[in-house]
Amino acid sequence: MTRAETGLAAGGDWPCDIGPDLSRSFRALKTWFTLKTYGTQALGAAMAANCQLARVLAARIAAEPDLELLAPVALNIVCFGYAPDGVGGDGAINRAIVEDLHNAGRVAPSLTLVKDRPAIRAAFVNHRTTADDLDALVEGVLRFGAGHSSRR
Repeated sequence: MTRAETGLAAGGDWPCDIGPDLSRSFRALKTWFTLKTYGTQALGAAMAANCQLARVLAARIAAEPDLELLAPVALNIVCFGYAPDGVGGDGAINRAIVEDLHNAGRVAPSLTLVKDRPAIRAAFVNHRTTADDLDALVEGVLRFGAGHSSRR
């Protein structure tokens, strides 16, 4: 279709020339609005706070004899497992713990593999996550882990 057929003058604009891309999604728009609304300082502070929470959780795990850190904590992700009395954890128990935590509805870690072993994965991305949430996660893992260990 030519410009003349659309009724646009020779120098007229096409809709795609004056607005966001109309042929595919504009995924960067959400990121742009977030940056424009909060600014880089606030977003950087939120990211730093999430990384700090990951380090706090790693220290908490190291202090618990029934928990085992399964990978170094570099940024905002903590991979760990239930390992009663420091004896290597059971992947089936970690799977069951994650399911129990989801069903309880308080915290929602995911499950991942670390060296082919199922691990509990806590990824901090929400600026509303607090130390109380870390406590709920650790307490839930210990409670559900002990329950599954006693069934064996």
